[in-house]
Amino acid sequence: MTNEPQHEQENKQQASNEKRGADVAHPFNEEAWNRETYEAWVQRFGTPAEAAERIARQPLKSLSVLGEAIGSPEGKRIMNLMGSNGSKAVALSLLGASVTVVDFSPGNQQYASELAEAAGVKLNYLISDVLRLDTQEFAGTFDVVFAEMGILHYFTDLAPFMKLAQTLLAPGGRFVLRDFHPVSTKLISSRGTTAKIRKHKVDGDYFDTSLEEQEASFSKYTEGESPKVLLRKWNLGEIVTAVAQNGLRIVSLKEEANLSSESFDRGIPKTFTLISIKN
Repeated sequence: MTNEPQHEQENKQQASNEKRGADVAHPFNEEAWNRETYEAWVQRFGTPAEAAERIARQPLKSLSVLGEAIGSPEGKRIMNLMGSNGSKAVALSLLGASVTVVDFSPGNQQYASELAEAAGVKLNYLISDVLRLDTQEFAGTFDVVFAEMGILHYFTDLAPFMKLAQTLLAPGGRFVLRDFHPVSTKLISSRGTTAKIRKHKVDGDYFDTSLEEQEASFSKYTEGESPKVLLRKWNLGEIVTAVAQNGLRIVSLKEEANLSSESFDRGIPKTFTLISIKN
């Protein structure tokens, strides 16, 4: 039993949490993502059987920009970091890839496993915080490692995440990172649901480094109190630098407009796709 004053213990715990960062294993984030995720995906995409039927009809289309960035998946070993409900992994499996997913939410795993079974494909789904993944078995074995859409803001230090991707890749392997563009997440807020009344306001701080408490991304599909998570929003320079400093050679950075609409948010970058290679 410790004899330290209570405030000293709390200070040490806070320092420990800050060192670990707002990664997905932070207790605050972990609790949120382990609550109601399966039910949220059913509300969003339908049952796994219904979702699998849609993906199977046009697996390449369901990959969107990711498909072009990855290239032909046939015969490739692919790792999906923080792969959530498995929809992209199942699409890649249908196109001939051998796919492994790492995510720490049992609800995500349940949905993904049932999705893969309904689609008739094999999916290796590992329950783990990505930063605590035992890489001994997987180091240097993947042709492609990818992460996409709402990933980076769970980390207060990007270096360990980028180093993990580099470690998992075989020489010459490709790391594909697709996420929301910092201009839209850090700098600009938008209101209005039609092009006629859509309004934008520059009210953010592009260089802000603080943690923000927000609702979990799936909470709009759940009932009752919305789960909260801690986020650290990165600017584009920080992201590019983290990739380049961890053994990956950047080959392209594509900034993308709103791909879901020709009239909404015209001229504002909404997402980006960064491709790099392990030398």
